[in-house]
Amino acid sequence: MKYTLTVNGERKRIEADADADVASTLRAAGYKGVKCGCDGGVCGASTVIIDGEARMACGLSMASVAGSEIETIEALGSQGDLHPIQQAFVDHLAVQCGFCIPGMIMQTKQLLAETTDPSEQEVREAIDDVVCRCTGYQKPVEAVLDAAQRLRNDSAGIEESTAMTDGGTLDSGGERRD
Repeated sequence: MKYTLTVNGERKRIEADADADVASTLRAAGYKGVKCGCDGGVCGASTVIIDGEARMACGLSMASVAGSEIETIEALGSQGDLHPIQQAFVDHLAVQCGFCIPGMIMQTKQLLAETTDPSEQEVREAIDDVVCRCTGYQKPVEAVLDAAQRLRNDSAGIEESTAMTDGGTLDSGGERRD
């Protein structure tokens, strides 16, 4: 069967058997960041964002996502230009074997889209569905909290830049002055 979906912003027609799961199909289509750790949707390594929601792609049928928008880890950044979430994971040494990390990063992206300043408990709950046998979760938790801060700082920088380009100025305390 042929399925039409949007993967990482690009409309695609992907051929797959009727009983194929999303993770295996995406991997066959070249999206190697999607890992298959359990083939049943329980380990979290296959997490991608489908229509704005983080979901495990293994065990999920292609028929159930036909017409959907899917975002994989490949959409975030490249080796030379990492997304702030990816960079935080690297900086905090949260990447051990790397197998679960794409799923953990996609769970993090979903969390930070919903909550810009998560508590440690919220972070732990968000990444809890991703089984990691290497890290003990502490370093990934630290990385997620740092990524949240980086993204908030990036947003503040954009707002400040916008204020400056629309004719306004900022005083020494960072307040807008027209």
